Parts: sequence; C-alpha cells; structure tokens
Amino acid sequence: MTVSQPQGFLAVPTTGNGPGVLALHAWWGLNDTIKMYCTQLAEAGFVVFAPDLYHSRVTNIIAEAEVFAQALDANYRQIRAEIVQATRFLSERADKVTRGLAVIGFSLGAYYALDLSATCPEYIRSVVFLYGTGLADFSNSKAAYLGHFAANDPFEPQANIDSLEDALKQAGRLVTFYHYSGTRHQFCEPDREQAYNPAAARPAWDRILHFPERGTTDDS
Repeated sequence: MTVSQPQGFLAVPTTGNGPGVLALHAWWGLNDTIKMYCTQLAEAGFVVFAPDLYHSRVTNIIAEAEVFAQALDANYRQIRAEIVQATRFLSERADKVTRGLAVIGFSLGAYYALDLSATCPEYIRSVVFLYGTGLADFSNSKAAYLGHFAANDPFEPQANIDSLEDALKQAGRLVTFYHYSGTRHQFCEPDREQAYNPAAARPAWDRILHFPERGTTDDS
C-alpha cells in the first residue's frame, strides 16, 4: 500500500529522482535552515524529506525549544511512529537503485536518527549526525555512521561522544567522527549567529554531501 506524504518538507532534484535522504530537525523545529539544507541536498541529486515533528511549530527561543523538545520526549512512541512513516514514504519516493536511505539528524534530530538506524535497519544504509548523540542497541544496524562535533559543546560532553563511538564500533559498524576546533553547538546553522562557524561548516557539509553515496557496509 502506498504511503501518503506526511507533514513535512520534500525537496526533489531536477531529474525528479535520486537516492533518498531523511532529514530530522533540531529542537527549533522544521525551520528555514533545515529546509535550506534539504534544498542543497536535492541540488546535489538526492530526494530529501524532512518530517515536521513539531507539527508547524517553530521557534528561535531556547526556552520554547526546550518545552517543544520535552513534549517530543514525553510522546516518544508517537514521534517514533511518525519518523517510521516518513521513512516508508521516502523509501517509496526515492530511487530504487540505491539500496536503503541515508538519514541526517541535527542536534535533537541526531538522537532520532541513531534510534531509527537501530530499530529499522532494513531502511537505513548511512547515518549522519551533527552535534548530537544517543545510545541504542546497534547490533542489527546495517549502516555506516558519520558524526560531526563541536570542540566546545556543553550539550554534548565528550563522554557521550565516546560512549556512542564505542557502542557503534562494538556493533561492528563503520564509524567516522570529526571534531571541529573553535566551534560551538549549532556551528553549521547560519541562523544561529553566535554559534555559526562557516570555516567549519563548509568542510563538514562537503563531507556530508559525499557520505550518503557510500552505501551500506559490506556485511549488510
């Protein structure tokens, strides 16, 4: 049965088709920055879908973002179901030649991207996450992982990053983590003027653009 398009933002390359990338937004919501990155991925040849996990709510105020994120956590089962529905929709919409989807998560979205790769391994071939972590049982994962982390980030202490890296390696996953000196949380988001660091964002984005093309690891 065909899955109807969930609430969110769809970006399609001019060819009309391409490998699929699921984008999971940060705690600000599905804002213009996430849509910009989706559009850039589409211009690079990917079919991209970003589900709107906040259902039209967007903020740039930290206190509001905290409230929205807490509501998401409290409704975790429903949010996970919405992400799976978005994954199924994108899987049907994207090019069938490339096996599996890539998922990219920004901050809060990184947690859900990692969770998706562990709970729905049949869909996900690569996972990209920016300044966000999360632990899960990755033993059934079939994905390769690419992480980007800020040097000065109170939201993601090094212990969290190390624990995630260890868990992925113990599960036999291909793991590549980059740490960017002189950066803060949200260094890839141009609307966060105090944190945005174009000198780090550019190489990070170049690495992200090429990573989804790598596909699954050879034991998948």
